[in-house]
Amino acid sequence: MKLAHLADPHLGIRQYHRQTPGGLNQREADVESAFRSAVDRVLVARPDAVLVAGDLFHSVRPTNAAIVFAFQQFQRMREALPTAPIILIAGNHDTPRSVETGSILRLFEELKVDVATTRERTFDYPELDLSVLAVPHQALVREDRPSLRPSGSRKHQVLVIHGDVEGVVAHDHGVAEYGGAMVTAAELGAEHWSYVAFGHYHVQRQIAPRAWYAGSLEYVSTNPWGEMREGALHGAGGKGWLLADLESGAIERITVPLARRYIDLPSINGAGLGPEELDRAIRERLTAVSGGIGGQVVRLVVTEVPRTVARLLDHAFLRAARAEALHFHLDLRRPEPTSSEESGAAGRRATLTEIVQEYLERRRLPEGLDRATFVQTGVELVETAERNLSDS
Repeated sequence: MKLAHLADPHLGIRQYHRQTPGGLNQREADVESAFRSAVDRVLVARPDAVLVAGDLFHSVRPTNAAIVFAFQQFQRMREALPTAPIILIAGNHDTPRSVETGSILRLFEELKVDVATTRERTFDYPELDLSVLAVPHQALVREDRPSLRPSGSRKHQVLVIHGDVEGVVAHDHGVAEYGGAMVTAAELGAEHWSYVAFGHYHVQRQIAPRAWYAGSLEYVSTNPWGEMREGALHGAGGKGWLLADLESGAIERITVPLARRYIDLPSINGAGLGPEELDRAIRERLTAVSGGIGGQVVRLVVTEVPRTVARLLDHAFLRAARAEALHFHLDLRRPEPTSSEESGAAGRRATLTEIVQEYLERRRLPEGLDRATFVQTGVELVETAERNLSDS
């Protein structure tokens, strides 16, 4: 008995303002390609059942193009695997805020896909001696949360669920997706299940014996660099999905080829460097990339860069680098403020970034949310927006 466990395709996502020759956002096209490749491999593996653990779409109201593409891929699976159950649950991204709004995921029931959108559903497959409890995001944010325990006498008891396991998923790299429903290890009771297929966290990760996050099929979060570090930490060689053998408990990681590389260049310490020296160091980092940066997603962190130096950098060169790459993020980080600056020395106004940082450092946070990661993410978003405005 083998299950294909996919999660978090995020079809319809748009990033980086680049388009394909056909007018589709380039990253949206990349994500479609990853999902198509995953389906290709699923059809080769011919599992007994397919689980898609939430966030099929990046938004509650995906574009017509994204809906048609998803329908075509599920149709391929249904035609090639006519007797295999296909189970799809809603994640937080594709769950409407109002239950009355309805979910686009119900469309896939036309292909005889078993769908859970707002409440938990148990699907029974006697011919496989299999029972699947499908728990979408909405079921976990209700006050009357469902019991996460098997029922019935089937040999194979499987849970497919979209949420964040408390105390298991690391937040030190800022990888965890916000907006997920928290599930405690005790509430989960992984030891009671033949397999637990989790969605929401974008890195492949085992969380208990026979319980896994499949991870996303592409880099679709705001922090791909943290995902890369976290993936390396937990042995994920890239993006992909999982093939789980319920008899032996063996897990096979099936890698999905990505359309482009994500390159996190070695950082530069800019302390004491003038504009020309820093320009030279940046050029050296970019030209050292094997195969070049053309069409890739690249980040270069430069620390200890005063605003006066940042203004005098070779912005024509930087614009050319941004045009060559699909996305080039030059992350310039200013020195820590001096004590006189912190005390509000006369003649100096706090920058927007400093104002945001101060606010985020004081804001009340949900329990378990790492403040340092939260503040850093907010500051990076503001700095990115400022750079985009200055370059436009």
